[in-house]
Amino acid sequence: MFESLQTMPADAILGLIAEHRDDPRPNKIDLGVGVYRNAAGETPVLASVKKAEHRILETQISKAYLGTAGSPDFNSAMQEMTFAGAASDERLVTIQTPGGSGSLRVAAGILLRARQDTTVWVSEPTWANHVPLLGGAGLKLKPYPYYDTTKHVIQTDAMLDALRAAPKGDVVLFHACCHNPSGLDPSVDDWRTITDILVERELIPFIDTAYQGFAKNLDEDAFPIRHMAARVPEMIVSSSCSKNFGLYRDRVGTVSFLSADAATAATVSSQANNYVRTIYSMPPDHGAAIVSTILHDEALRSEWYAELDDMRDRLQSMRGLLNDALVEKVPEHDFSHLVRANGMFCFLGITAHHVDRLKEDFGVYMVNSSRINIAGITPDNVEYLADSIAAVL
Repeated sequence: MFESLQTMPADAILGLIAEHRDDPRPNKIDLGVGVYRNAAGETPVLASVKKAEHRILETQISKAYLGTAGSPDFNSAMQEMTFAGAASDERLVTIQTPGGSGSLRVAAGILLRARQDTTVWVSEPTWANHVPLLGGAGLKLKPYPYYDTTKHVIQTDAMLDALRAAPKGDVVLFHACCHNPSGLDPSVDDWRTITDILVERELIPFIDTAYQGFAKNLDEDAFPIRHMAARVPEMIVSSSCSKNFGLYRDRVGTVSFLSADAATAATVSSQANNYVRTIYSMPPDHGAAIVSTILHDEALRSEWYAELDDMRDRLQSMRGLLNDALVEKVPEHDFSHLVRANGMFCFLGITAHHVDRLKEDFGVYMVNSSRINIAGITPDNVEYLADSIAAVL
């Protein structure tokens, strides 16, 4: 049987990780891998997470299954952090999932059960795994304009025109904040206009929030979710705790469905739990228990807030350092989009040829599109990075 299978190409990011790992040059820089790292190049376990883990270790008395929906305490805490009462609880259903990817996959399954020919509009570009994950589930995907690769701005007018032309009942996928890969987010006024169009066109928002707290703060980063939830009859929100809690390998997330009324919400809940049972049966517990412990404890929550602030401040600082260095070394090139972007990612804005030269000549690794992870920049390597970029340009 298996001889009929064809070898699949290696994932571009995973391939870069391996190349960087095997590169013997001491000054090599990895700007590809999508995890937060501190100034020492480490992805640390947060102190608040460690304390929550110790508490769980001391108090947990069972490893029995939680059920298809996961932990009710975790789900309620995440729903509050995401929606903050913007929609009535009776219309909302939130279940625990294995990370943001698991959340997206559950959402895709429910959309297909609701309407087999569902079309989802996705930004051009979008997170690399959105298309294979959602499209692979069977959803029809269509792009809407988002990022101008020449001017390094959001194509706001073109995006709004595309949404105005989308057929009634279609689904539109948005990034709540820290758009991956561009790092550029709509303004509050733009989100208001987008919401007006969704209401007018009866489109269903599907929001992926993987970086809440990494742009401005937890509340401001949730503005599009809360604003839409207060106005639309239906929406879906996929949430991840990988970045803001540093729980990458623990696979912690939620999917929330907002329905027009309580009766429909109960039906959606039954469908979501049934669907979960058919693909992974039960979500993992440990990471969700950590998040729940932190969010339900005032001292741990305050400590986590401070750690989240530190991560966000470091990313913003590195954007400024790299932009300042490039202004000095290549003044004829405009890299101001580096400081206008949010979160971990943005496009550097160089060609694939330049990307290849950076890797081959200087040991600087990034994907061919020139999307970089800002967390790979440190005060110690920023001058070398800027010199390397200047050299290839």
